[in-house]
Amino acid sequence: MAKLKRDIGLLGLTFISVGGIIGSGWLFGPLLAVQHAGPAAALSWIIGAVAMFILAITFAEISAMLPIPGGIARVPQFSHGNIVAMAMGWTAWIGYNTTAPIEVEAMLKYLAPYAPWLHTAESGDLTSAGVLVALSFMLIFVAVNALGVKFFTRVNATLTWAKIAIPVILSVLLIANRFEAQNFSQPDGFAPYGLQGIMAAVSTGGVIFSFIGFRHIVDMAGEVRNPKFAIPAALVLSIVMCAAIYLSLQIAFIGALDPTSLAQGWTSLSFGGEGPLDAVIMSVGIVWFLSVLNVGSVIGPFGNGLVATGSNARIAMALSKNGFLPQRIMRLSSFGVPLWALVLNFGIGVLFLLTVPFTTVIALNGAAIVLSFAVGPIAVVCLRKLMPDHPRSIRIPAVRFVGALAFAIATLIVYWSGWDTVWRLGVALIIGMILLLIRFHNRLDEMDVAEARWLMPYFVGIGVISIFGQFGEGALKFIPFGWDILVCILFSTGIFMIAVRSSLADEKFQKYIEEEEILDPKQPVIGL
Repeated sequence: MAKLKRDIGLLGLTFISVGGIIGSGWLFGPLLAVQHAGPAAALSWIIGAVAMFILAITFAEISAMLPIPGGIARVPQFSHGNIVAMAMGWTAWIGYNTTAPIEVEAMLKYLAPYAPWLHTAESGDLTSAGVLVALSFMLIFVAVNALGVKFFTRVNATLTWAKIAIPVILSVLLIANRFEAQNFSQPDGFAPYGLQGIMAAVSTGGVIFSFIGFRHIVDMAGEVRNPKFAIPAALVLSIVMCAAIYLSLQIAFIGALDPTSLAQGWTSLSFGGEGPLDAVIMSVGIVWFLSVLNVGSVIGPFGNGLVATGSNARIAMALSKNGFLPQRIMRLSSFGVPLWALVLNFGIGVLFLLTVPFTTVIALNGAAIVLSFAVGPIAVVCLRKLMPDHPRSIRIPAVRFVGALAFAIATLIVYWSGWDTVWRLGVALIIGMILLLIRFHNRLDEMDVAEARWLMPYFVGIGVISIFGQFGEGALKFIPFGWDILVCILFSTGIFMIAVRSSLADEKFQKYIEEEEILDPKQPVIGL
């Protein structure tokens, strides 16, 4: 039987993460951040990067120790059993199945001025020809992944070099052509909206969500060479590299603004119907760079769709191994990739593209992906108890404190996604639970109910805080800003303590871990 091929090296793995982090959001992120925080948006990017780094290192310890495909769905099986694994894997799987349609539609929207026949003039929906083009791009995502992980990483690396180069070159050009230092202190000082504005940029300004793509490293861990070194190194490198790119672009954007455009304050800064970077480029006088920016606006979503397609196939594979999806999904092609998983995911993606409104798909995407971050901080603590003697290439100090902090960050990410996103997450989880009960209807005694007792209070609690909080359409805004963050932290700390105490017993853990083919723990770290 074909096996996964460990063909991803450090550079390829780093670029998988960078390719997931740097999408098309950088085209609008600088404007959204300064509208919330003014020049202090630079601090927001630093805070967001540090927060995501804390969350990422919990996955670094786990994935370096257990380099398995679809880790988001598989690792919870070892720490808390099948119900928790289903909840995390199911939400991630649904979210990734919406990613390819979203990225394809984003590409076609950027191409609309050059190919108006892609959309109808009245509603802006895709025409029949536009649908065929969208399906063709989705098939390209599948084809590139189907030709093996080595080919995929080469294609992705080429795209990622461009995704890195374009914002870096733009930052240099803006600083070289116009840098108004007064913009960092005028019109109302460096931090005109105080700490609340800085944290608002981190949350609703999109800063924290810009770093979510690091999780692709966890999904692809089963195909990494020398995972003990490459996985933690790639996580650190990708977050640091992307933080530097976002921060540089933010500083360049602020310095390149015409001071007269700030007369009404940062919250009123806008550029009409133009994209913020397009407007600044024309204002500075480097109009020739617009064509390069347009190329980047297409490469960004294309690269994200490509990476998400590959990652989601590994999540489907993990769900199959957990018993949630049919066993056929685990089968690998001669290229060593889960081809049946790619085919299944393509079919579901097509359904989303053809039957679900674009705005709903976007909301579901955010709702379904953000929750899966919560598993890492809990699992890393539980696995210290369940696998105390297993060699670890990275060992987090004060792991309980770091785990609790990372779990609070994950909970805040879910909360910041907004009530209109959280309630959709609840619907997705209910559907997943119904499917799980159908799948296990003849063997309900095999379900790990006791180990999942923290899940329901966690889901309900997030929903209650969200509906009474400050974020998202329909939120009642009863809890003041600042207090809502404190409530989330206190709530998540209590759930974290319960979840850690609810880990699998040693007997169940040994049963589950023996079913997994894991890299020899004694294999040495061999470097690059």
